[in-house]
Amino acid sequence: MAGDSSRGMRSAFRHWRAARPFWGGLLLALGGAEILLTEKASLKVVMHIGTQGLAGYLLPAVMVLCGVLTLVSPGQRLFYSILGVLATLGTWLTSNLGGFFVGLLLGLVGSCLAFGWLPDQEPRVGRRKRRKLKQAAGPTQAVQP
Repeated sequence: MAGDSSRGMRSAFRHWRAARPFWGGLLLALGGAEILLTEKASLKVVMHIGTQGLAGYLLPAVMVLCGVLTLVSPGQRLFYSILGVLATLGTWLTSNLGGFFVGLLLGLVGSCLAFGWLPDQEPRVGRRKRRKLKQAAGPTQAVQP
């Protein structure tokens, strides 16, 4: 009985994930979180430095927000992905070279994935399912050109 509910939850999650740019939003949010974690300055130091120090925390927070909003509101993915790419590129200057390149790359890849996602595209068929469908179809004859 517990297996049935976990299968239902897994199926519901797959359906939810297929209806939005999941990997793009997730990578964008993870990139922003990684950059935030590499920031070591205390808030007193940031306020003393000024807007440059504040931007070091603000831009990664915008990246996380854009990633989460891409997941919650996939209809606005183009705006969030463009804003996410701009914030990601801004972290190159403000946040330890974009979180030592890791957060920068995660943010750029996530934004590009979110931008390129198409909502009306058929979901991909997994390798196992393709194999099952091929076996169920039986032997096929060679197609002549």
